[in-house]
Amino acid sequence: MLSYKGYTGQLEIDEEAGIIFGRVLDIRDVVTFQGDTVAEAKQAFQDSVDDYLEFCR
Repeated sequence: MLSYKGYTGQLEIDEEAGIIFGRVLDIRDVVTFQGDTVAEAKQAFQDSVDDYLEFCR
């Protein structure tokens, strides 16, 4: 699980595709993210939360 600005992200691994992906939990919209490494997935999660907050404004 990831946490950023009060939002939680859940990670999963797709071994066939070789990616780490996830989604932001506990919101009405579908917000997803992915990366090739844990660090990339974490950054993508934070970027997705920031984009979501900007969109909501």
